[in-house]
Amino acid sequence: MPPAVAGTRPPVHDLVGVGFGPSNLALAIAVAEHNAAASRPLDARFLERQPRFGWHRGMLLDDATMQVSFLKDLVTMRNPTSMFSFLAYLHCRGRLVDFINHKTMFPLRAEFHDYFEWAAEQVDDQVSYRHQVTSVRPVTDGTGISYLDVQTMCSDQPASAAEPFATCRTRNLVLAPGLRPWLPDGVVVSPRIWHTEDLLDNVPRLGAHGVTRLIVVGAGQSAAEATAYLHERFPRAEICGVFARYGYTPADDSPFANRIFDPAAIDDYFVSPEPLKQRLMGYHRNTNYSVVDLDLIQELYRRAYQEKVRGTERLRMFNLAQITETVPSSEGVRTVIESLATGNKTVLDADAVVYATGYRPVDPAEVLGELDQYVVRDSRGRPVVSRDYRLVTDPAVRCGIYLQGGTEHSHGLTSSLLSATAVRVGEILQSVLLTSDASISSQAARYDSV
Repeated sequence: MPPAVAGTRPPVHDLVGVGFGPSNLALAIAVAEHNAAASRPLDARFLERQPRFGWHRGMLLDDATMQVSFLKDLVTMRNPTSMFSFLAYLHCRGRLVDFINHKTMFPLRAEFHDYFEWAAEQVDDQVSYRHQVTSVRPVTDGTGISYLDVQTMCSDQPASAAEPFATCRTRNLVLAPGLRPWLPDGVVVSPRIWHTEDLLDNVPRLGAHGVTRLIVVGAGQSAAEATAYLHERFPRAEICGVFARYGYTPADDSPFANRIFDPAAIDDYFVSPEPLKQRLMGYHRNTNYSVVDLDLIQELYRRAYQEKVRGTERLRMFNLAQITETVPSSEGVRTVIESLATGNKTVLDADAVVYATGYRPVDPAEVLGELDQYVVRDSRGRPVVSRDYRLVTDPAVRCGIYLQGGTEHSHGLTSSLLSATAVRVGEILQSVLLTSDASISSQAARYDSV
């Protein structure tokens, strides 16, 4: 389909964000703070398919804590005086003194989610919830592609509506579609087979009684948290952990290792040759991937040992193992667990199997559609991204397309983590401002003449 021609003159936004998780929420805050002091405010619009702000609601376990310092909130690393900080939230909620007395750098995950919701409410004038992006189309003004039309479908409208779609035209697009739950090949979600993303939604459906066995697959933080939660939630059930490792691996959160998340480390990673990037990723994967907080590992081991002493072992660990078959039924799931060391197989009937197998970034091509043909990719098919998180595109594309997430290959481990969010959105905003100020006047002249 050829690019549209700018002739109907719809309103043009300076920036449209796809997705409204923590990353684009942080960007909306940066825009709001800029607009409060700017002579020419930015016109930003964020599109979110959910009915309200939500961030991994299915794993907001009562005692689960953040794995990142509260100082790495939505704003502090960019603007320590911001009124959108976690400390400002605590003051607003009347808990600042109590939190200080708590002497922790790592709040409850449920509390941090409430902080996100509090912040989102303050910038909700920039957000259109229940808007699913269906396509992104390039718009030419005669000299190149200077605008993008982002088409959305609003779930509030009935399917029979004459105009079920709406279009936002923008000079800059910021993609933050988040992460997609990943399952091993052949595994299909069902009422008895879940990803941890849906843990808290699905557990009540099992009922309070009659659960005899649950299986958790995975060796990372979510797997360990799910195992501990289910072990407490169902005191008469057997909880089986299945993972290919010999045991849970502790996360390296030591001060020197944590420097891999510093803003300066992103600069170093970005300019490093590909072999060094691979080495850095290998050296520091244990700061984030398939690792567990040491306190949780010790707690699970304490429970397992205590049960051995009592002679009633409910917490079972199948290490060096994998699931080779799951056959769901209305009653549960018949599961085959194979030892990687011996090949021996164990058949277990379970009420449910929970896969804590992580997430994968969404390829921007899925959102960009036909526009993806203009994106420059490297020899491995990955999008080429500049230091300011802007996609490198064909010169015909004069508008900016930015990524929040999916940039691990170019920017390192912080691609999808909160650690760099505040700084990253500041860099994106500055890039948008620099390009917008230089181009708006010339674009406006061409736009009015069409």
